[in-house]
Amino acid sequence: MRITVIGGGIIGLATALRLTQKLPSSSITVLEKEAAVGQHQSGHNSGVLHCGLYYKPGSMKAKLAVTGIRQMIEFCREHGIPHEVCGKLVVAATDDEIPRLNDLYERGQRNGLNGLRKLGVSEMREIEPHVGGVAAIHVPEEGIADYPAVCKTLVRCLAAAGGQVVTHAAVTRLRSIDTHWIAETAAGDFESDYIVNCAGLQCDRVCSLAGDRPKLQIVPFRGEYYKLKPERQHLVRNLIYPVPDPRFPFLGVHFTRLIHGGIEAGPNAVLAFAREGYRKSDFSPRDFIGTLTYPGFWRFFQKYPRVCFDELRRSFSKELFCKSLNALVPEVRPEDLAPRGAGVRAQAIAPGGEMVQDFRFVKSDRALHVLNAPSPGATASLAIGQEIANEVTV
Repeated sequence: MRITVIGGGIIGLATALRLTQKLPSSSITVLEKEAAVGQHQSGHNSGVLHCGLYYKPGSMKAKLAVTGIRQMIEFCREHGIPHEVCGKLVVAATDDEIPRLNDLYERGQRNGLNGLRKLGVSEMREIEPHVGGVAAIHVPEEGIADYPAVCKTLVRCLAAAGGQVVTHAAVTRLRSIDTHWIAETAAGDFESDYIVNCAGLQCDRVCSLAGDRPKLQIVPFRGEYYKLKPERQHLVRNLIYPVPDPRFPFLGVHFTRLIHGGIEAGPNAVLAFAREGYRKSDFSPRDFIGTLTYPGFWRFFQKYPRVCFDELRRSFSKELFCKSLNALVPEVRPEDLAPRGAGVRAQAIAPGGEMVQDFRFVKSDRALHVLNAPSPGATASLAIGQEIANEVTV
């Protein structure tokens, strides 16, 4: 059996590896449009290992996060990839947030997390001496990892198992002929019996190329980060997160210790004018017009106009960004922050304006499309790959 995986991000690579393990006699090819793997969401994130605290019990996200973090840690250990299980604090900034913090604790327990603890102020500050807030949950299973190194290792493992990755191979057309597919790319044509679409920011378009209707659209949101200057990095030891507000679509800014050193602060979430627009000035007419002409985007905006406006203001004001961070660490000042860079999230939005929250895999004739795999997608990538491999019918 010949299988083509479209997209060389961490989920596409993990899927390809799991397919070689499930179907060792098959020919597995990954097509990646960039010059190297992991160039978009896989290489533009905080590197956090998420263990499933936030996700709705029983959801695919919750199940795959809990399984996935354990698989990812084992993979990192086996291959000597930098990682650390350092733990995380989720902080209630005010008394009003304590009921939501308690709900989060119950959710984590239902999802099977180990070692969760509710903390008071003195216990919080034993872990993070400069943290603010009135209460917290300590999540000991969370950590950080080098996901670009994971991607490179997956390529090596795939090659050792007989698979291949072809770069500079953007798929421009998919043709279904009898019982096989032909993927036309700048690197040539590739014939296969089955395609798996793991194209991330382009997944809805690849789905359409295959003749399927995705029933959602990817709307790109840029997440901008700052980093703490070296002399202020002592303010954060590991990971400090806010309590999410279910009324709002985004998690909110937080602090992350990076696996190769330094402290990152962010991200916000602003509409990107290009699906791969990592700078404010990046602009793609096709992407921007595609967003503006999608009714689901405007319905989303109508649901959250104040949030969208506040995120945009924070994008242009370090002071406002810092004010949000002060809910977690009051001692951080605007002059402590230096620009860090940005990532772009492939947010799937339904026609009614709802953000698609859970992972979404859609099967059709000789094809499977991964149409939504946001955080904890990197953490859960090996588990997601196994789930997809189980769905592929020979």
